[in-house]
Amino acid sequence: MRTRFVLIQTSHAGNVGAAARALKVMGFDDLVLVAPRWPDVLTRPEAVERASGATDVLAAARIVATVDEALEGMTHLCATVMTARDFGPPTTSPRAHLTPLAGRRGQPAGEGGVAFLFGSERYGMRNEDVYRCHVALQIPSAPGYGSLNLAAAIQVIAYEWRSALGGFTDEGGAATAGPAAAAEAAPADAQAVAGMLSHWEQALVAIGFLNPAAPKKLMPRLRQLFNRAQPTPEEIHILRGVAKAMLEASDRTKP
Repeated sequence: MRTRFVLIQTSHAGNVGAAARALKVMGFDDLVLVAPRWPDVLTRPEAVERASGATDVLAAARIVATVDEALEGMTHLCATVMTARDFGPPTTSPRAHLTPLAGRRGQPAGEGGVAFLFGSERYGMRNEDVYRCHVALQIPSAPGYGSLNLAAAIQVIAYEWRSALGGFTDEGGAATAGPAAAAEAAPADAQAVAGMLSHWEQALVAIGFLNPAAPKKLMPRLRQLFNRAQPTPEEIHILRGVAKAMLEASDRTKP
């Protein structure tokens, strides 16, 4: 499976460098930063120093403006949290979720890309970003103190995922490649799901099912429903067609 680590609104350059180092020792290299505090964070001295030999991962990292951009092509999203969220995805330990997830390689539901999302050092992940994920990973820690340094949390998750994938199998340290993806059966990526949900939200408001002044938790619950279903691109197309039909029917009934 393709693997991506997404850092959202990171504020410390040193953590970015340490994250690059954490990924390299576990054989990963896809690092994306969403709206970091420092636009030049990838070249700041502290980041380069903390990368400690993983400057190739740092140099290949990308900076994007939005979470949607960071998740392009990813089909399974894992939030990292210290506390569970009401109406959010199921919360579990990394090992409990990642071991069976790795075992799904070669099956349609297991194809595509896996993204691990990390929030800012000060505030963690926003609820809206947690809600879009399929699972919330909570690293087991001592009772009363569950706050990990960002780079340390990335190292733990990277280790657990590499272990679930079977570790390293050859002398060069390269991980065994998974089977080729069956594109026609692969789940739609996160951007497609988000676009479909936005379309449905417009349609539900238009037909009077959703009150935008008091939306309650309808859309987060629908997001979790579709995350569990893991619709394919073709199914997303059908769902958007339904939303389009609802909007058109609403327009026809207007005086």
